[in-house]
Amino acid sequence: MKRIVLTGFRGTGKTEVGKVLASRLNLPLLDTDALVEQKTGRSIPSIFHEEGEERFRIEEREVIASLPADNVVISTGGGAVIDPRNMEHLRRQGILILLTADIDTIELRLANAPRPPLTNLPLREEISALLDQRRQHYYASADFCIDTRETTPRAAGEKILRVLTEGMPSLKHRTTALEFFKTGRILPLALRRLESVLVGADRDPLTRIMGVAGYPCSHSKSPALFNGLFERYGLNYHYTWFEDPEIAEILKIARCIDAKGLSVTIPFKQDVMEYIDEVDEHAARPIGAVNSVVFACGTAIGYNTDWLGVRKPLVHLKGAKAVLLGAGGVAAAAAYALVDLDMDVTILNRTPATAKILAGRFGCTSADWDAFDRIKPDLVVNATPLGMDPDTRSPLKDEQILPGMTVYDLVYTPPETPLIQAARKKGCPTIMGTEMFIHQAREQFYLNFGIDVPDAIIRELVL
Repeated sequence: MKRIVLTGFRGTGKTEVGKVLASRLNLPLLDTDALVEQKTGRSIPSIFHEEGEERFRIEEREVIASLPADNVVISTGGGAVIDPRNMEHLRRQGILILLTADIDTIELRLANAPRPPLTNLPLREEISALLDQRRQHYYASADFCIDTRETTPRAAGEKILRVLTEGMPSLKHRTTALEFFKTGRILPLALRRLESVLVGADRDPLTRIMGVAGYPCSHSKSPALFNGLFERYGLNYHYTWFEDPEIAEILKIARCIDAKGLSVTIPFKQDVMEYIDEVDEHAARPIGAVNSVVFACGTAIGYNTDWLGVRKPLVHLKGAKAVLLGAGGVAAAAAYALVDLDMDVTILNRTPATAKILAGRFGCTSADWDAFDRIKPDLVVNATPLGMDPDTRSPLKDEQILPGMTVYDLVYTPPETPLIQAARKKGCPTIMGTEMFIHQAREQFYLNFGIDVPDAIIRELVL
């Protein structure tokens, strides 16, 4: 049997629930805190007092790396999921169950706990602060969530056993979802695989779904990338295409089948914000667009990783004079990235009023499209869809591209767009849209699974 890994904050019941599961499944229970004490011959309070939290985390990491690969129930320490290396080890061929409880319950359970404080705050304030800091990490550790605040360890264990046997979405919901997917433009082979995952006779009830949401989105490279990463890291997930003209319908289906997450593409990056529960600070203001939705514990949270995908390849151009072409959702993320790099940014759009509004949000300049020749920028970033199949026009004329100008085209299908081709003929430094895709996808994977994938691995799967 695969490893069953319990994650969550102190006081959510990991050890006691773990005992119930281990007993019912006739498996050993390994508590990572107890293993650290066994390995070091010292109590955890002693390690914290004499050498600090950093020493404890090193010992914890070594213990987690040495855990058995299967046939075991594992109870983790409350901060174990923060370390991406721990997550890589715990997630490989494991089923991760996040245990949750409210602050009142946790405070009551920890009132007489021997563990040392992790901050200088009173207990309740420490719980609140750490839960807030770790929330994204806990959600990334959740294949499934179990609320333990008003239940006994035995009852919580029984809930987990039902999930392990049956999964979460009902047959009715899975059948409804399959009919939805049949209306999209999924290729026959991919559709047959998805049908097997959802309603096949030998389906694994613990396989969870992710996907890219857009209209159209059949061109997306995300399914190939994420499915490749699932195989590499031993994750029981399947990634597909959620293609529909209505984002509300996509979100309905995603919730219906208990999807783990969505990558959001054109034209829904702004509209999707109306249909999710929370939006993180970068996506909310000033970007105002979401390209990644993480579902966990009944909550849908929106993030924007596009701006990180734009920023990373441009760090060496900090302070440059830049022209940003376009004023949509991707352009907002690009503007945020360019301003974060202290660039002198001018936004150009075919509709000048739209460019002016976007520029006002970021403290940039806007101008008519024809102003490009007067600006003579060091950097050009194309955030329009021009160049994307099937509209393979370049947003600039060949003569507008000057030697020495760095050209970054955020379009990645085709990888070498007409704009990139023209810039290379002029000897200009170029950055293809696949670079943005690689860096933003890396962050999306981290948000969903807590694993920090090296760029080289993503590049290998994409290119």
